[in-house]
Amino acid sequence: MNRTIFVTGATSGFGKAIATLFAKNGYNVIINGRRNERLQELKQSLENEYHVQVTSLCFDVRDKVATEKAIDELKKSVTQIDILVNNAGLAAGLATIDEGDTDNWDRMIDTNIKGLLYVTRQIAPMMRANCSGHIINIGSTAGKIAYKNGNVYCATKFAVDALSQSMRIDLLPYGIKVTAINPGMAETEFSLVRFGGDEERAAKMYEGVNALQATDIADAVYYCATLPPHVCVNDLTLTCLTQANGFYSIKESERITKQN
Repeated sequence: MNRTIFVTGATSGFGKAIATLFAKNGYNVIINGRRNERLQELKQSLENEYHVQVTSLCFDVRDKVATEKAIDELKKSVTQIDILVNNAGLAAGLATIDEGDTDNWDRMIDTNIKGLLYVTRQIAPMMRANCSGHIINIGSTAGKIAYKNGNVYCATKFAVDALSQSMRIDLLPYGIKVTAINPGMAETEFSLVRFGGDEERAAKMYEGVNALQATDIADAVYYCATLPPHVCVNDLTLTCLTQANGFYSIKESERITKQN
């Protein structure tokens, strides 16, 4: 029987790459997102190319009632979810704490923390009943070291780090793995969302940087999810070569190379 993975925020970026890689390797995939047209396109693409079962659930993880309703309906046909990837998340705005947009704060807190909790609360009991499973939370280097104007976004990712540690402890007796994966600078829609669709400003974030790609994160998730049953990666931070952490980075042009 094929294993099943549930991926939130699967319509773009990390989530789409993760769903694609696991489908390629024979997993049945449950994909979630807010943009139904994109979900349906991905569902059709994965089914046609990899011949696996793909279930699409269109709901906003910020909406507790919608989350509960969608997953309750899912439980009528799916009794086991082997892997949950809490990927849905975003940064909104970049401002000092005294000038921050409180609507942006609410959006980040509701998605990055509460959305992760709402989905986990529905899926974790299924894993507990089966005494197996793996929860993978997508964090950030912003959850390891804060940076200027990152305040609330950093706070939400520090929360993901703390929640991942707590989940690991709470679910330890049931043989459920919990992994936090913390990417650094990655070239996805992340900056476009953060800057409200300003393509020029978003593009500048990656100028001169050989940033991580969504497929790099998918590879890391797949590695952690396919280790032997007795091995659990609790915490994994990955960056591109020219980024040390969420604060220190250089351009490719600044990198010292050996002269022939």
